Amino acid sequence: MNDAAALRAVRQPGAPAACRAMVVAAGSVPVAATLPAGSRLLDALARLLVADGIESACLTLSGGGFGPFAYVQPALSPDATHAAFYSATYRPPGETRLSVGAVTLGLRDGRPFFHCHALWTEADGRQGSGHVLPDETVIRAPILASGAGLIGARFEVRPDVETGFSLFVPQATGTRAPTHARPAAAIRLAPNQDLVSALAAAGREAGFRAAIVQGGVASLIGARFTDAPPVAGYATEVFLRSGLVACAPGGVAATVLDAVVVDLHGTIGAGHLVAGDNPVLMTFEGLLEAA
Repeated sequence: MNDAAALRAVRQPGAPAACRAMVVAAGSVPVAATLPAGSRLLDALARLLVADGIESACLTLSGGGFGPFAYVQPALSPDATHAAFYSATYRPPGETRLSVGAVTLGLRDGRPFFHCHALWTEADGRQGSGHVLPDETVIRAPILASGAGLIGARFEVRPDVETGFSLFVPQATGTRAPTHARPAAAIRLAPNQDLVSALAAAGREAGFRAAIVQGGVASLIGARFTDAPPVAGYATEVFLRSGLVACAPGGVAATVLDAVVVDLHGTIGAGHLVAGDNPVLMTFEGLLEAA
């Protein structure tokens, strides 16, 4: 694969899955917590599953900082088993200040796990973005976590034949949501489909006229914005700072997905994603709440 990405599609190593969008009905409840300094980020997030009685969560992280901190960025694959891969691990010294990030909290092998992409500033002033590593990231200054917890569904890491990775996918749990929960749908999108269009279709399948996106962790084949220069590298890590999806034709809402993107060259871009020109590279996971 090269950076031309002219077709705006990437051949994956495995056969395309028949299901291109997994949409699992759930209830959502608000989550707002301060994650304390001194905890591993994974441990602090895992405590939310116990404290709030939720089964999974799609959250925004903001403020605070990390140290120690470890992350990777997208990179060329060393072989044909993946269409793209991860860089070597970066471990910037000192305190890394978090700007904002999105996280999916779920289970891997029956234990709490997360998938997080974020934007930050390192101790030397360098801005960075990428994929936060759960096992090596410690909270140095308290971080605000806000978003939605799921009841009736959760994200679980499962092998994905198409991409060759193990990815979060939504699974129904059968738990009855409380009466105060909002109608919601846990979403996973497969590769080579436009993110904006696919989210609108998923919202329609869930019965929503418009939907708020909670969380939103993904990869795209490059990125095109309405209000910023494009990001050209074909392999990216992406997260949504916010999102509103118009699901029903003629509705009053307009789709706006505010995203941060980093590509395999380390180029960072941010802005509102163009509809019809932002295909998924490996996956998108997030929660749609009825708006």
